Amino acid sequence: MRIGFLQLRPRFGAVKENVRKAAALLDKMSDAIIVLPELFNTGYLFRNGSELAELAERVPDGYTTVEMQKLAKRRKLTLVFGLAQKHKGAVYNSAVCVTASGKVEAYQKAHLFDREKLFFARGKTLKVVPAGGAKLGLMICFDWIFPEAARSLALQGAQILCHPANLVLPYGQEAMRTRCIENRVFAVTANRIGSERRGTICLTFTGGSQIVSPTGEVLASASDRSESLRVIDVDIGVANDKNVSPNNDIFADRSPSLYGALVRKRR
Repeated sequence: MRIGFLQLRPRFGAVKENVRKAAALLDKMSDAIIVLPELFNTGYLFRNGSELAELAERVPDGYTTVEMQKLAKRRKLTLVFGLAQKHKGAVYNSAVCVTASGKVEAYQKAHLFDREKLFFARGKTLKVVPAGGAKLGLMICFDWIFPEAARSLALQGAQILCHPANLVLPYGQEAMRTRCIENRVFAVTANRIGSERRGTICLTFTGGSQIVSPTGEVLASASDRSESLRVIDVDIGVANDKNVSPNNDIFADRSPSLYGALVRKRR
């Protein structure tokens, strides 16, 4: 099975330009599962809710999803990418999965980072999508810091954590290696690069997109400065083996009765 990432430097607000650039780069690929960054079509630093609402799109009939769906069908790809999704009167930071058969699924980000809380609604469910011969667990950026999210996806059968990101903290990539070890799954983190300044706020994104194995090995990675497309072959069956020793299965050895604190709200 072929899996990969496309690391990009989007231009804020230039939706058609950003989508066309990504499509041109991906039009060289076929028969693969490829992850793109969070909010790859719009950029990240929205100044207010009105600006976000203008750039947000509906799924599945918005411009970005339709164009990516055409590409997925033409090149026999499964694509996972981030966008701002209009849904039932709210706007979500979402990850959309489109398959070669035309199927479309969306996951709405559950763990919002910093100023995202000012503009985006919070997602309320996690999602595993069967696609391209694998089960994909959809995550977005700051979801990485909550081990419960990756574990829940793995318990639902996810073999690959597909992780569109706009990482700015310096340790997200390293933490994703731990998420893979904890759950014996693959992970594809697609980050963006460059800096974005809007008004008085400036963020610099860390790049370092990567593909990680179920034992935490970085199988492919990108720099922190260059746009990059990497696709590799993996044996997806490795993610079905949850044994870490002849006598230890990471799921069978769990003791759920001890973990009640994980699902109680902090007072």
